[in-house]
Amino acid sequence: MITGRLIKKLRESRGISQQKLAEIVGISQAHVAKIENEQVNPRLSTINKILSVLKDTETITCKKMMKRSVISVRPNDRVEKAAKLMRSFDISQLPVMENGLCVGSITEGTIIKHLKMNLKQTKVKEIMEKPFPIIDVEDSCDVAKSLLEYHQAVLLSKNGKIVGIMTKSDLLSLIK
Repeated sequence: MITGRLIKKLRESRGISQQKLAEIVGISQAHVAKIENEQVNPRLSTINKILSVLKDTETITCKKMMKRSVISVRPNDRVEKAAKLMRSFDISQLPVMENGLCVGSITEGTIIKHLKMNLKQTKVKEIMEKPFPIIDVEDSCDVAKSLLEYHQAVLLSKNGKIVGIMTKSDLLSLIK
């Protein structure tokens, strides 16, 4: 059960003042004090806002979740090579890299769209799509999650160099 004492304990353990909590939630500091002293019965929406601020704020960084080995192809590689890599590593997308830069991407979907072509002779650059987004390894997994709603993968960089990759399946490990 959520009590005023519990809210006070959570607030103090997070090192947040009543004033700061009040500002974030959009209520007065006096109202926070009354809630903590159990002098008022706050609305459920107010309690939910307070708890969302006070919940465990430890964020998981992409560095903890990413795959460090980035399997990729070059623009002049044949599509056949990309397909073989996807099958052998059980992955569904590859970044297309050239001189350390991501210049495009190729996915199972990309290949399937072009099955009518002679893919054994087709170069990756002829069918590749836009590059995957690149974010910093220190960014929160929430940033990657937002991008993965629209992209097959997210590349991770450190000091401007690609050092990892995250896909939708990597986020599944967050389920406990």
